[in-house]
Amino acid sequence: MKTKILGILAFAVIIGFIVPATVNAQAKANFSGSWVFNASKSDQPQGGGQRAGFGGGDIVARQEGNTLTVERTRTTQDGQTVTMTMKYDLTGKETVNTGMGGRGESKSVATWSADGKSLTITTSRTFNDRTMTTKETWTLTAPNSLTISTTMSTPNGEVTIKRVYDKK
Repeated sequence: MKTKILGILAFAVIIGFIVPATVNAQAKANFSGSWVFNASKSDQPQGGGQRAGFGGGDIVARQEGNTLTVERTRTTQDGQTVTMTMKYDLTGKETVNTGMGGRGESKSVATWSADGKSLTITTSRTFNDRTMTTKETWTLTAPNSLTISTTMSTPNGEVTIKRVYDKK
């Protein structure tokens, strides 16, 4: 009888650890959707965000399994529409993406916050013998609102901006 009770207690303890971990793993934010840049709610760096590569533009995000695919579309200063696609591994493994026009590679690592509500993507890119690092933190601030806070090291110092997107 004691053995049976101990077995049931051991099983209950094991389930007590496994179930919350499973529920927590499933509670991560899902950034999938078509997102439209909201300039009025966003902060842009001084000197113009487009020239510094911080321009708005729209985003289409597909989060499937352990992969986040992000398509960013924006209009350049000369009126051209440019789309860039990046893929990120959501398990913390490094991913390599090629820049627009085949100009260099970027290496990124995506990590979840402890509560699974935000995702930080740290990316480094080397060009002209200079390495630039950016850190984007993606957070759903409301069911139909995505905020991406970006910190970038530049030759003129560190720049931090906040871009807000509304779900289509």
